[in-house]
Amino acid sequence: MSKLILFLVLNFAALALGGLATGSGVTSEWYANLNKAPWTPPGWVFGFAWTSIMICFSFYMALLWPKLENENMFLLILYSLQWLLNVSWNPVFFSWHQTKFALVLIVALTLLIAYFLYSYWPALKLKSLLLLPYFLWLLIATSLNAFIVIKN
Repeated sequence: MSKLILFLVLNFAALALGGLATGSGVTSEWYANLNKAPWTPPGWVFGFAWTSIMICFSFYMALLWPKLENENMFLLILYSLQWLLNVSWNPVFFSWHQTKFALVLIVALTLLIAYFLYSYWPALKLKSLLLLPYFLWLLIATSLNAFIVIKN
């Protein structure tokens, strides 16, 4: 239970920092004037999706951690890299308007979550499906970012 609470705190801290870094980015003139993908969901979907994703990811990490006693340092490095990539995307995209670099970050994050799904499936089996919302959302988010890079 303590691992779950720790991962919930860490994951929601990432969301909070990302939200702070976004600032008025979503409502900014810069973002409003971008050519966005026709499949861009309404704004409220992002908050709902990320909240759900981080809850599932917290359970996933809390279940995975004890299964990998000999690999916890490597898992910690992977988790930290995921955390940094996740948090850094918001300022890169919304504050610095570096859409190409943001695309590199989100592709790296997507590949890292795919690595989690593939590599740790044997340890968690069907419980690995807790990670599926994160992976699927990243595929959508990557496509949205890529569309902006291509069309702007």
